Amino acid sequence: MQIHHSAAILAAAVLLSACASAPTFSQQALPAAVQVPEGNKVAMETVGAGDITYECKAKKDAAGQFEWTFVGPDAVLSDRSGMSVGKYFGPPATWQGNDGSKVTATQVAVAPAGAGNIPSQLVKANPATGSGAMTGVTYIQRVATKGGVAPAGACAAANLGAKETVKYQADYIFWKAA
Repeated sequence: MQIHHSAAILAAAVLLSACASAPTFSQQALPAAVQVPEGNKVAMETVGAGDITYECKAKKDAAGQFEWTFVGPDAVLSDRSGMSVGKYFGPPATWQGNDGSKVTATQVAVAPAGAGNIPSQLVKANPATGSGAMTGVTYIQRVATKGGVAPAGACAAANLGAKETVKYQADYIFWKAA
């Protein structure tokens, strides 16, 4: 009985590792604006979950009007099995691996991701600092977003400077040159 039980555990582990390494991400369903250019391949898939902070500020070039303004993210990046592999924070927007390597990026495009969700996004990575998972990253996609939009509460002169955090989740797909 003990041998049979061990064999079942081994078979389950092999199946799980095969599932974990199988490609689970496809760009075909994404808007063209946030698709990664040819010549790049998926290097790492992560799920970011955490908070986005907004601040009530005066609207630029609109006297007497106010709006919630994006301040920055604070999220844990996990692999598809749920293990923490890094973090995402800012400003500036920074993705950092648990190995200490990190990368910042410049936005290329956004595309709507449904009501109540921050948009999908494509960013072009700047050269990484440190050596590790972020070394050689060319693009990062933010897809499958859930939540993260500015607070629904009032933003007015009375609460100017107030900060609020909202929960969000998104897949961050890291690409490297093929």
